[in-house]
Amino acid sequence: MADKPAIVLVHGGFVDGSGWRAVYDLLTHDGYHVAVVQNPTLSLQGDAAVARLIIDAQDGPVVLVGHSYGGAVITEAGTDPNVAALVYIAAFVPDAGESVNTLLADFPTDVPGPPILPPKDGFLSLDRDKFHASFAGDVPADLAAFMADSQVPWGVDALGGQVTEPAWRTKPSWYLITTNDKMIPPPAQRTMSGRAGSTTLEAAGSHSIYVSQPAAVADLIKQAASAAAAPQ
Repeated sequence: MADKPAIVLVHGGFVDGSGWRAVYDLLTHDGYHVAVVQNPTLSLQGDAAVARLIIDAQDGPVVLVGHSYGGAVITEAGTDPNVAALVYIAAFVPDAGESVNTLLADFPTDVPGPPILPPKDGFLSLDRDKFHASFAGDVPADLAAFMADSQVPWGVDALGGQVTEPAWRTKPSWYLITTNDKMIPPPAQRTMSGRAGSTTLEAAGSHSIYVSQPAAVADLIKQAASAAAAPQ
């Protein structure tokens, strides 16, 4: 494994790191060391600090991977000198001074928005009855129901956290665009990945493609890892 960078996986809002299990299994089978960040999802700066703890615990360079809100986290935390590459999976890619909220405000208005319920005590959740269709359309119904019932409350402050120095401006990035996504519209994904200059791949999958199609996600991560390991 000495010639392979470590892989650090960062989850998004409403879920936790266990959703990465199938991607983790594929990558470790291929000889990668993989670590999974568990975001508190209370604030962007707090989540970035937790990600940096995991990044700095790795031996050597890191490919930093973020799903959904995790894209904002890796954008903020990815300036760590140990990070060699960024991989965005159906993710937010903020620029300096931007937050998830500012990106949400720029979403196309001709498509339904995410079924986020009004905040309660400073936290957000998704409408359970709409979770399967919106968040996990290509995930089996029983697993989608479990994901809906095990939601992690997402702190309102995390959505408002502004990126200070976007890592994608100085680090190479890859982006998996999910063309059946009902949470982050594909046109928004294309706009964000294009602005970041990411190497992009499109797949017909839901927002939960890391659960439903782990091989597609692992393959893109390995592409980034191979580029990061290549002699400069």
